[in-house]
Amino acid sequence: MDLPIIRSVQALTKKVDHDKKALLMRRTKSIIGNTFYYVLLFSLSFVFVYPLLYMISQSFMRPSDVADATVQWLPKVLTFQNYVEAFKSINYWNGLLNSMWISFGSAILQIISCSFIGYGFARYKFPLKGLWLALLVFTFLVPPQTIVVPLYIFFSDLGWINTLYPFIFPALFGFGLKGALFVLIFIQFYLGLPKVLEEAAKIDGAGPFRTYWTIMFPLAKPAMVVVFLFSVVWNWNDVFQPNMYLLVPEYFNLAQNLATFNGNANAQGVIQMQQMVSASDAFGLTPTLLNQIMAAVMLTILPIVILYLFVQRAFVEGIERSGISGE
Repeated sequence: MDLPIIRSVQALTKKVDHDKKALLMRRTKSIIGNTFYYVLLFSLSFVFVYPLLYMISQSFMRPSDVADATVQWLPKVLTFQNYVEAFKSINYWNGLLNSMWISFGSAILQIISCSFIGYGFARYKFPLKGLWLALLVFTFLVPPQTIVVPLYIFFSDLGWINTLYPFIFPALFGFGLKGALFVLIFIQFYLGLPKVLEEAAKIDGAGPFRTYWTIMFPLAKPAMVVVFLFSVVWNWNDVFQPNMYLLVPEYFNLAQNLATFNGNANAQGVIQMQQMVSASDAFGLTPTLLNQIMAAVMLTILPIVILYLFVQRAFVEGIERSGISGE
């Protein structure tokens, strides 16, 4: 009688030991996997964060600290003078206002127009729909540099050079910077919405436009956030088109002012360093105004960084959601 009991106890003990070892192995694999995941995540994050940290560090340095090989991240003397000089040199308030008009105005108009166009492509059948969709994709693939000459002549004939109209009116009609991409984003979103919503609206007596404006358009908020942030960032950083249509410094945006300041700063840096240091003290130093350039860059990207901090959660959700599960 005792032998079966002993064997049962031994079997139970082996099973417990086996379960403990299996649990230990799972925990070990989990720890190793999490460690690898966080190391990889930190490495990739550092690649993207490093330029920002570098700009912040350089922007608080004096010219002598920038040119000094012994100074790496922490300046010998912390100074805010770079931001003061950069703020004045890039005509910050005027450039900020112009950038906001171009970026936010284009983004809002592109949301309205591209959403309307995307809804038409996603929900309705009309003659030559495939051809129009192919032409839409083609406009996205064609580099803007190839059509800038006829566009410049067209806007010049309208008297729109040195005005904001070349940026606002194309966005009003679903074009503008990356407009075709935004239409495709809305097409993909509306394709995922259930058709019962439109059928219910039709039963209630709503027409096509009312159905779109009161039901479908409000549901597209995730796509709106994505389009809004992309449009603002791309228009904010764009220099090519503003350089073609805005020729007077009064209408320059921040990106144009920053490019101009970058060119002037290097020439000024040589003179400044020659005045600051003597020939004996300047051994090993390179004349530069990189610190002021970095400060100007930080001032330029600061509004976009603040905007992203407020909309990052909605932006991530909009990227993850391509629409509601349809039928």
